[in-house]
Amino acid sequence: MKVTSLAVSMLIVFSSVAYGIKSAKKTQNNQGLNIAFLKNEHDKKVDIMVDDKLLTSYCWLDNVFKPILYPLCTSAGTIITRGFPLKPRDGERSDHLHQIGMWLNYGKVNGYDFWGNGVSGKKNPEGGEVKHLSIEKLSEGKGEGVMVTRESWLDPSGKELLAEKTEYHFIAKGSTRIIDRITTLTATGNTIKMPDTKEGMFGIRVARQLELPSNENVNLVDSQGNTTKEKALSNIGVTGNYRSSEGITGEAVWGTRAKWMDLYGKIGDENISLVICDHPKNQNYPTYWMARGYGLFAANPLGAKDYTKGKEELNFSISAGKSTTFRYRVIIGSGIHLTDNEINDLAEEFSNKY
Repeated sequence: MKVTSLAVSMLIVFSSVAYGIKSAKKTQNNQGLNIAFLKNEHDKKVDIMVDDKLLTSYCWLDNVFKPILYPLCTSAGTIITRGFPLKPRDGERSDHLHQIGMWLNYGKVNGYDFWGNGVSGKKNPEGGEVKHLSIEKLSEGKGEGVMVTRESWLDPSGKELLAEKTEYHFIAKGSTRIIDRITTLTATGNTIKMPDTKEGMFGIRVARQLELPSNENVNLVDSQGNTTKEKALSNIGVTGNYRSSEGITGEAVWGTRAKWMDLYGKIGDENISLVICDHPKNQNYPTYWMARGYGLFAANPLGAKDYTKGKEELNFSISAGKSTTFRYRVIIGSGIHLTDNEINDLAEEFSNKY
């Protein structure tokens, strides 16, 4: 009996120690992956790293005319944004030179086109520019890092129309990556008019593999920027499809309203979900979607006329000295296609957080 009691006691102690080690490891894992920032003023960018692997870079390049996040990567390191025109990759489309990475601007701001500026590869005479001013905050951490930036929306003469303050939250949860963008725009001079147009507002230009299969001939480029033409219906490696929170799929999602939109597909053997979530505090929630099969994935809360065939019209404005805020969450799933329940949970979390 004594031997048995001793053995039982030793087993209890050993189990307690083992459980303690296991619990400690679990707690450590729950603290999340390390988010760090590498600032490079010379190259005009800040790299956002998750455990030493690139998630994205905040870039303020002179020839892009707006700050962008470029490229966007999955947790496996796969680039999900188009490289063209900055760093072309073989087999990419060569259209819409102004659609680079991830950005926020609009096609009509007091008569100036911020959205389409750079469509020809150079500044448009009537194009507005979102100019990077400063990085106000870089806060590294476990599971989440925060960056705050300031920008100025300038007309072609260099006059400021809007002052921008943007807060980015970079979040890592297992193999899922999340980017929350909270942008506040303030009319620093007169009232700013942002009338109805489909050209806006929060956009991502995705990699060729995440486009939707097309029935059209497509102009493609190689890594040197040389153009070729791909015949209709070949669709080599093109795997994307849209699915909205309202259950609409494919190219039919264009111009519809939804709380979130999921673009899912494969790059190589990696299943990928790319989701944009609208926020209940945003203007005209739930947003209209400027989601195109050719790779433009955008939410536009201010464009209604084109999407409703003239039945509705929204002519938004910001009064002098007043502000408005736009909030968006981007979810990047790697290895799986996220389910509706998983997306709804992350969308609700986003709604409650800000």
